Amino acid sequence: MAIPGNKLSPSQTGDSVTILYTDSALLKIMLKANRLLMFENNVSEPLTIMPKGVFVTFFDAEEKISSTLRANYGIRYGHSKRMEVKYDVEMINKEGKKLNTEHLIWDEQNKRIYTKADIKITTATEIIMGKGFTSNQDFTKYEINEITGILKLKDKDFNE
Repeated sequence: MAIPGNKLSPSQTGDSVTILYTDSALLKIMLKANRLLMFENNVSEPLTIMPKGVFVTFFDAEEKISSTLRANYGIRYGHSKRMEVKYDVEMINKEGKKLNTEHLIWDEQNKRIYTKADIKITTATEIIMGKGFTSNQDFTKYEINEITGILKLKDKDFNE
């Protein structure tokens, strides 16, 4: 039986992979993936697929954690320096604000994250829901395109 010639197979694979990105000897990003598949041959753009989950830690200029990003699936496009994450996406910033969505794009070159999907942001005092979102990659300055609801939280809501 012949192997089909048009089937793409990864040029590299790995399990429990950690990748560190540095700039001027400073740690900027740490990416962890349970499974990593790299496609570099016979593709128009190199792809890295993380089909079993991805966890990204972003660091500030002092190498302190500025935010984290977790998702059940990720794909990184090599030339355009863009990563898409999907399915149970959660991002948390250093202030403890939490973003939940089902789809998020990280533009590495412009250091921006965005989505057109439904989002939920949870802070210490409120839950904000909306559709569409843009932020810096540290998730400290953000805009929600269409706010669909804001719930104010009180301390007693958590202590019952």
